[in-house]
Formats: sequence, structure tokens, C-alpha cells
Amino acid sequence: MATVSQWIEGARPRTLPAAVSPVLAGSGAAWWAGGFHPGRALLALAVSLALQVGVNYANDYSDGIRGTDAARVGPLRLVGSGAARPEHVKAAAFGAFGVAAVAGLALVVLTGYWWLLALGAAAILAAWFYTGGTRPYGYAGLGEVFVFVFFGLVAVCGTTYVQLGRVPWSSVAAAAAVGALACAILVANNLRDLVGDTASGKRTLAVRLGDARTRWGYATLAGIALAGVVGAAAVTTWWALLGLVGVALVVRPVRAVLAGATAQALIRVLKQTGLAELVLAAGLALGWVVGR
Repeated sequence: MATVSQWIEGARPRTLPAAVSPVLAGSGAAWWAGGFHPGRALLALAVSLALQVGVNYANDYSDGIRGTDAARVGPLRLVGSGAARPEHVKAAAFGAFGVAAVAGLALVVLTGYWWLLALGAAAILAAWFYTGGTRPYGYAGLGEVFVFVFFGLVAVCGTTYVQLGRVPWSSVAAAAAVGALACAILVANNLRDLVGDTASGKRTLAVRLGDARTRWGYATLAGIALAGVVGAAAVTTWWALLGLVGVALVVRPVRAVLAGATAQALIRVLKQTGLAELVLAAGLALGWVVGR
């Protein structure tokens, strides 16, 4: 049976930034438009955090039982390392999905937007089938697309929508910026595991693109984040350019990736990119609060 510290390690240190960032950005956009609701923002955070934890455990379980973690470079995986039984990790994943579903249902009841139930169900299914099921889309090179959609567009715009009742262009631009850095985290992760994934038959986008193009893809995502912040500021207030502090924090990891960083160096890139995503979202939110 895994210890508490092992379960926490299994949730991954980038979980909190990736969960908080879209809620910060989406709530900041709602504040700027005059529709901020703290209770709904907290429920959106609960959904985001629970989905992040759930997808981490789901990936740990599915990759572990397939044996694709055998040549893993990164942090501990519970199933792959034998620290926890697969059924326990699977139960943790579905427990987290259950928390997300309850928090999401509370948001639906408060807002009356019942169609959001379908969106929530799609998010949970996407979290599971990233590496789960017989044909996981993460093994087909589509992981980055789903991360951008669900942890960028859906998470940020959804947070704004449940508070404001609409999605302004500022929220869309912020979603593009946050989603780009969320994708960059996954790109760096898959770049780190490129050799092992190739050997195990896991056809991630990094495997399909190859080493060099994957590195330039990471840099391109940083450029999209920059454009998203500028776009958000252009349609609201230039105070939103405080989000560029987050973009500045990704300059060093971009240089490291383009210089050929591997293994442990890419683990640092992951942490730096997660921090950059969080600071970018916080900068946007702070800019909107100050500017209004």
C-alpha cells in the first residue's frame, strides 16, 4: 500500500498551477466584465483541481498496466514502480472524477445552465481516455489538442461563463495563452520520455514529430502564449500586460529546450513552465482587477 507522500507525488507538482491558472484567468475576465462570483469561482477551482488529480492518477494506472512506464525518466509512477496496486490508483482516479462531477453539478444548479452537464461529462471522458481504454488518444499524438481544448479553452472560458453568463473575447484570448502553456508542459513531458515512448509504442506527438520539431513546437507554444496576453490586453486594458511576466519566465526553459535539454533538465523545464503558466494567469487577473 502506498504511503501518503507517494500518493501526493503521484499527483505531480505541476497539478496545482495547471488547475489554478485557468480559474484565475477566467475569473479575472469575469471581474473585468463586472460579473465575478467568488462562490462559483471556488466551485470552478474544485472542478479543475479534481480533474487534474483524476487525469494524473488515470494516466498512472493506464500507463502502468500497459508497461509503458518501464523506461520512464521522470518522477515516481505509483503503478509502474509497484508503490501502489493498480486497482487502488484506478479508484483514486475515479474518486477525483466523482469530486469534479459533484462540484460541476453544484455549478449547474446555481447557474441553471443544464447543458454544462454534457460538457462536464466530455471533460471526464477526455481525462480517462487520454491513456485509458483500448484506443487512447494520447497514444495517437492527440494529447496536446485535448489539453489545449479542455485545460485551456474550456477551463478558462467555462470559468468566465458560469460567472458572467457569456464569454467575452478577453476570456478567449486568455484561454489561448493559458492553453498554450498547458500544452507546452505536455510537450516538454513527452520530449523527456521520447526514447521510452518510442520503445514502448506510445505514439505521442513528440514521437511523431521527432526531437528537433518537438523542440520548436515548444517554442511556438510560448509565442502563442505571448500573443494571447497581448490580445487580451488589446480588448480590455493594457494593465493586462502584467501577464507578460509569465511569458518572461518561459524564456529560460525555451532556451534550454532549443539548446537540447534532456532528462533531468527537462524536469526543470516542466516546473518552470508550470510556474510561468500560473504567473501569466495571475498577471492577467491582477491587471484586470487594477485596470477596472
